Amino acid sequence: MRVALFATCVNDAVYPSTAVTTVRVLERLGVKVDFPAAQTCCGQPQFNTGYRRETEPLVHRMGRAFEGYDYVVTPSGSCVAMVRDNYPRIAAKGTDPRLTRVSGSLVPRMYELTEFLVDVLGVTDVGAYFPHTVTYHPSCHGLRMLGLGNRPTQLLQAVKGLELIELPGAEECCGFGGTFAVKNSDVSTAMGADKVSNSLSTGAGVLCGADNSCLMHIGGILRRQDAPLRALHLAEILASTEEEPWS
Repeated sequence: MRVALFATCVNDAVYPSTAVTTVRVLERLGVKVDFPAAQTCCGQPQFNTGYRRETEPLVHRMGRAFEGYDYVVTPSGSCVAMVRDNYPRIAAKGTDPRLTRVSGSLVPRMYELTEFLVDVLGVTDVGAYFPHTVTYHPSCHGLRMLGLGNRPTQLLQAVKGLELIELPGAEECCGFGGTFAVKNSDVSTAMGADKVSNSLSTGAGVLCGADNSCLMHIGGILRRQDAPLRALHLAEILASTEEEPWS
């Protein structure tokens, strides 16, 4: 089984530890992971801002970077949704027939981390230890476009020492939405404040999610409020062990 890590732009630039811990979890489960150095952006920022044609070269680059791998795994539901949902649309509206071949090849091989763990490896207990109270925020792409369902919470519930607390209004958007947060900053901030308020009401010490873009937005509001709650990617919790305790 040939598995490649798609790190994503946000993780590469801001949260590299999420990519590192994703590999750590997979290798603990016996999966050898490659990192194709040719990978860059999947094109989500460009496409969501209306630049479809400018996205096409990135689709081709993604196809070349991950050619030959059985699975492409990434700790980002939004990037997986971009490939699965929007690459076929880009191919359908484009004039280059190669786009259809790239989309048809890459779409069925692209997996969000929790999908890969639960559906492909058949694992919910990854041997993690995290003695903290945690509440989970399901991001919109994972919830609505990928239908991740309870895969993330199954993994969290199997973590030794972890107490999972239900998040009120969990299915409500945090307000990030990529360029939405830039173009509609007041609305975005207000939505984020509601999410923070609900998160703090749980009394948890950690707010967990599977998309660092959402966690960046929520975490920024938490820091500005000097709130006693830390935003942390699911992969970092799953990578934590008694030998390497998180602090």
